[in-house]
Amino acid sequence: LRVPFPWQEALCGYVIIVMALFWCSEALPLAVTALLPVLLFPLMNIMDSTTVCQEYLKDTNMLFLGGLVMAIAIETWNLHKRVALRVLLITGVRPALLLMGFMVVTAFLSMWISNTATTAMMVPIAQAVMEQLHKSEAESGTTGQVSEHTNKAFELQEKSPDSFKEPEEKGEWLVGNSHVLTVEEERERSETIEKKHLNLSKGMSLCICYSSSIGGIATLTGTTPNLVLQGQVNDIYKDNGGIINFASWFSFAFPTMVVLLILAWIWLQILYLGFNFKKNFGCGTSPAAKAKEQQAYEIIKKESKKLGKMTFAEIEVLILFVLLVVLWFTREPGFIPGWATVLFNKDNTSYVTDATVALFISLLLFILPSGFSSQDRDQEQTGGRAKFRAPPPLLDWKVVQEKMPWNIVFLLGGGFALAKGSEKSGLSAWLGTKLTPLQSIPHPAIAFLLCLLIATFTECTSNVATTTLFLPILASMAEAICLNPLYVMLPCTLSASLAFMLPVATPPNAIVFSYGQLRVIDMAKAGFVLNILGVLTITLAINTWASSLFQLQTFPSWANRTGT
Repeated sequence: LRVPFPWQEALCGYVIIVMALFWCSEALPLAVTALLPVLLFPLMNIMDSTTVCQEYLKDTNMLFLGGLVMAIAIETWNLHKRVALRVLLITGVRPALLLMGFMVVTAFLSMWISNTATTAMMVPIAQAVMEQLHKSEAESGTTGQVSEHTNKAFELQEKSPDSFKEPEEKGEWLVGNSHVLTVEEERERSETIEKKHLNLSKGMSLCICYSSSIGGIATLTGTTPNLVLQGQVNDIYKDNGGIINFASWFSFAFPTMVVLLILAWIWLQILYLGFNFKKNFGCGTSPAAKAKEQQAYEIIKKESKKLGKMTFAEIEVLILFVLLVVLWFTREPGFIPGWATVLFNKDNTSYVTDATVALFISLLLFILPSGFSSQDRDQEQTGGRAKFRAPPPLLDWKVVQEKMPWNIVFLLGGGFALAKGSEKSGLSAWLGTKLTPLQSIPHPAIAFLLCLLIATFTECTSNVATTTLFLPILASMAEAICLNPLYVMLPCTLSASLAFMLPVATPPNAIVFSYGQLRVIDMAKAGFVLNILGVLTITLAINTWASSLFQLQTFPSWANRTGT
């Protein structure tokens, strides 16, 4: 590509376009593309190398690292699997409740650990339950079939003289022949069972990948686009007063997640189960069906028993996790002064952030022991004296190094570098002047159209790249039309997680698709409606509870970068 004009704005726009093309086509690895500003911005005299490099390790990156260390500890000690199986034992295995159980568990886990790890853990559990349900239904049908069909056959033979006629005289084959009738009915019955099983399997697979994406939006550390937003807001608007923190984000995003999760549950029921209340919720269930459900329930119970009692390490990790969440919520709750304001505030400057809390808990994971000291008796080395062996810590660096997605750190940094480059080059201000005609469009319509655009774009590229590219542009647009920047940045960040239509849109979709039960058309059909429901839900959220929470109806002073 050749830059036609030697303007600083055009040069920065050129870098953004090149990175967008590379991110969409994956001509280079995503993380490598994110490093291009380190090379191109100094060569184009947009920013010096030292300033660019400083953008790659900010407070948001440290929050991301601290949150993931906690997630790795949960995965290492199988605490997430114990929680998942316990909830499934509570909800039961009736179709609608089973669907709801898997969705609730998956969404909850995705709030705290990566969407990919959650999906990879939940799909095998769902497959085991589905196989047992299918096997039980096939066996229960075969057991009571012979006597029932034999009686019908004898009645037909005794009561129908026509059964002795030749097939040509009757115009049909021997309906009185019990063997022929049984085979035909068995074939129809088998087809019905297979179709039912396939539909339920499709619904179960989709419910897991969809709820993992939906659950990730509820917490600030649940998925990377949320952290991209926080970093961009803090980078572009330095005097925002920490408006995006764990507590404020949760207050906005958690209700949105709950509404969208319920809508997804209803839609998948309608699509794959048929919304039959009596059938789906087990009202008036036959003894055979109850036996089938009990067998599937035993599978989950057996898996839960395999885990045994909670170990000392699991209890420690659970306590640290609860402590982390409590400290995040109470640091700066908004309606009262938080502990950070009371204890660590000087000259109206808060010295403690969510990243501080995350790294404090992460440090404890490398210090606290995973068990109690054990005694060894080695006659040769200790002369028969007891030798105490210290237990390993809850986490060691080798495990973290293997499981940590380091590429996301560079992706976050690349986004911050682009935002800073847009500001330094004047591209943000130039875009703002060009977008002023949007002022005549109603604000809810702007939010809806932008959400639709982002939801469509994120089907083709990663949600991190999508938010990284669009958020600085949206901030400039909002300033140009005197609209609170959060009014467009918040919903578009959530919309970047609405990757429901294609297997390549997000790793959870690819995982469930790899099991071979879904076709692309299945995911596209279910995902299209869910995308529309998601955009409508987010538009509703931003114009109701989010508006009062963030005062979105006013243009804040911290957003006025021009001073006019």
